[in-house]
Amino acid sequence: MNFLSTRGQTAPTALDAALAAGLAPDGGLYVPETIPTLDRPLPARALHETAHAVLAPYFVDSALRDRLGAICAQAFSFDAPLRPLSQPDSWLLELFHGPTAAFKDYAARFLGGALSALRAPDAPDTTIVVATSGDTGAAVAAAFHRRPGFRVLILYPDGRVSPRQAHGLGCWGDNVQALRVDGDFDACQRLAKQALSDEALRAQLPLSSANSISLGRLLPQAAYYAHTAARYYADHGEPLNFIVPTGNLGNACAALVAKRMGAPVGELRLSTNANDTLPRYFAGADYSAQPTRATLANAMDVGAPSNFERLRHWHRDDAELRAAIHAEGVDDATIEQTIRAAPQRYGIVPCPHTATGLRVLETLRAQGDERPWAVVATAHPSKFDSIVEPLVGHAVQPPPALAESLARPASAEPMAANYAALRERLLAGATVVAL
Repeated sequence: MNFLSTRGQTAPTALDAALAAGLAPDGGLYVPETIPTLDRPLPARALHETAHAVLAPYFVDSALRDRLGAICAQAFSFDAPLRPLSQPDSWLLELFHGPTAAFKDYAARFLGGALSALRAPDAPDTTIVVATSGDTGAAVAAAFHRRPGFRVLILYPDGRVSPRQAHGLGCWGDNVQALRVDGDFDACQRLAKQALSDEALRAQLPLSSANSISLGRLLPQAAYYAHTAARYYADHGEPLNFIVPTGNLGNACAALVAKRMGAPVGELRLSTNANDTLPRYFAGADYSAQPTRATLANAMDVGAPSNFERLRHWHRDDAELRAAIHAEGVDDATIEQTIRAAPQRYGIVPCPHTATGLRVLETLRAQGDERPWAVVATAHPSKFDSIVEPLVGHAVQPPPALAESLARPASAEPMAANYAALRERLLAGATVVAL
């Protein structure tokens, strides 16, 4: 199987090369030439086994084919439980049981394992450049920390992540460096893409990406949707619908991939915060990136979602795309109201991002929708203690792995939001290939 660029100016590329590159040479995002269909309904099995079944068709021609099972077993070693909420036909898909208490742990660990397995022992170190709006950077740092042959530079918007998120970005050291950028997430993302598209730089310095633009992040995330939907269908005999909180659209694209592969995924709804690029588009406006607004659900503070290119690639036109997916924006005041009411209404304490999904669920129920819906819980609420605890009136204890990282010292260096500053950082201390 080959992989194409969403911009159509790159020759079909083998999976291993696309994984290593991160971004296509024309600046587009890699997508499968075709999306394969699962051979048979997925039986009730461990999550890592489902991941292997979902990913195997993409790895048929990969050097990783025979090692795929072991990579999946390591990456998907913690469960993604589907928890019933205290409302009829309402569920919570908990994706925060990994080492950094966010859904991005699954795919970051998979990507780390895959790139390590592809790396030749005598190859120069690869620098992973990752832009983060809060959770991606910590997951990537955990996945690549002290991994031989890799160096990680994390770009995050200074002052626009929660204190605990910032600590989780800067507490690693060794081969991981956190840079707090004087700008918003979209500025960080632009800088990362500039570096990955800089041919002169890449000739001197092996680079890759661990953002959701990477195939190594997109494809594995389809596994927990397929796994959850298959188990639900086996138990209830009908598809499960999903509400996905989203910023850069990577998790939402993964849900769509699972559905197109034939997993019994029902309707997909997206929830965003006050950054309303997607709700405006899905309501009928022309697509137009918007300046980023700082919100309580900061990991979704994205005004120009990169993965929109993938959504457009997979649909014939805007009408077909709008018919397939819906999006609703939720402002800060409503996020606060939802968090405050959630313990009594649903029996849970949600993070601000998960709260946007709960709000969409409330909208659907108010409209008379009685179908089964699962809200995707993207992060543990303790990562946002300064927001959540005053609203619910009690402390929210972090899980053990997160508590351990919070106990370590943390630091991050300031950086201007310009490419010259990033380029200088990338070359400093790196093993540069002689031209």
